[in-house]
This record gives sequence, C-alpha cells and structure tokens, in this order.
Amino acid sequence: MDETQAPRKTRRGIYLLPNLFTTAALFAGFYAVLSATQGRFEAAAIAILSAQFLDGFDGRIARLTNTQSAFGAEYDSLSDMVAFGVAPALVAYHWALGELGKVGWLAAFIFTAAAALRLARFNTQVGTADKRYFQGLASPPAAAIIAMGIWTAQEFGISGQDVSWLAAFLTAGAGLLMVSNFRYYSFKQLNLQGRVPFLLAVAVMLGFAIVYMHPPLVLFLMALTYAVSGPAWTLFRLKSNRERRRREPAA
Repeated sequence: MDETQAPRKTRRGIYLLPNLFTTAALFAGFYAVLSATQGRFEAAAIAILSAQFLDGFDGRIARLTNTQSAFGAEYDSLSDMVAFGVAPALVAYHWALGELGKVGWLAAFIFTAAAALRLARFNTQVGTADKRYFQGLASPPAAAIIAMGIWTAQEFGISGQDVSWLAAFLTAGAGLLMVSNFRYYSFKQLNLQGRVPFLLAVAVMLGFAIVYMHPPLVLFLMALTYAVSGPAWTLFRLKSNRERRRREPAA
C-alpha cells in the first residue's frame, strides 16, 4: 500500500467582498472620464469623490474579514491608477487644460505619470516605510484637489477657460507633490474601535456640519490644506533643526 499522499491542490480564486469595493472604485474612475467627455464635470468630480470613499473601505474590509491577498493589493493599485491617476488628469484636460495646447496635455501627463510613480514607490516600501507617514502626497487627496476644484468652479459658474492656467498649475503641482519626499501624516494610527473623548465626537459632528454647508468648497480647501501640510511641516522641521544646531555650540 502506497502511503504517500498526493499534494493538495492550491485553492484558486479571489475574495469577493473587498474586490467588489475595488471594482466599484474602478468603475467610478471610468465613469468620471465618460462624464468629462460629455461635458458633465460636476458628475465627474462626484464620481472621483465616490472612488475615494470606496477605496477607503476595501482595505479595511479585507483586514476585518481576514481576506487580504496579493491579488487584492495589486488590483487595488491598478484601480487607484485609473481612479486617481488617469481620471483626474483627463477630467482636468477636458475642463480647462485643453485650451492650453501642449502645455495643457503636459500638465495632465505630469499628474498621470506622477501618480504611477507614487503608487510604484508605495508598493515597494510597504514593508519598510513608517506607517504613520506617507512619502509624498497620496494619490486620493491629489485627485481631490483637481476634482473638488472643478466642482467648486462649477458651483460658482466659473468656466475652465477662465482659469486654465490656474488649473494647469494645480494639476502639475499636485503631481509633483506626489513624487516629492515631503512627509504627510497617514492617519493610519487612529484607533476607530476604542473609546474616544466626548469632545472628539462633538468635533466630528461639527465637521460634518461644516462640510454640509458647501461640500465642494470645503472639501477642496481640506484637500489643499493637506497638500500644503507636507512642505509646511518640512520647513518647520528644518527651521527647528537649524535652531537646535545653533544652540548646541553655545551649550
């Protein structure tokens, strides 16, 4: 009797639940591009915003249900590239950058290429980077600067032709921040399951109320403030280090 056992076959397949959210985020980015080609820029901006919410859920759901996988991580990166790399650049191009000719498509390409480089760098540093911080501006807030900026302009009746150069500056600037070495707080250390002070719950409630007052403008300012926080924090650290070096010889 042969006691040797046949090796078990590797189970093939993917986890459905987290990948459904990833697919929904991918579709939202695809829908944003379609809406922009039809001149429906408000719908395109909302689609990119929806992709951001969906992108925030897939990873958390995978961790909560213990369904993390290498396939899910790679699929999430590809979805992010479409929703936060290609879609914002094309929406900005159809809205304003097309009026600038080569300068416009160059600004759009800078954003797209920077998003690809940012995601590739992030994937290669997953196991070694400090989880408290991002190196370079993350692609979702970079996409929010463009999407919420366009939505705000639409709300105030500002056409893309009137602010084409400003749109090019924001698009290229957001792209360059993604590939910069500025550090951004990741908010991954926040404990959402533990107890929190009552005042924090009140602050969250007030935050929702402020966003509800004028969602596109408030979200645009929040994304812009977060983008500026990286260079501002770096300059503050450099200034503090210089003052410390000056005090050390005197001591």
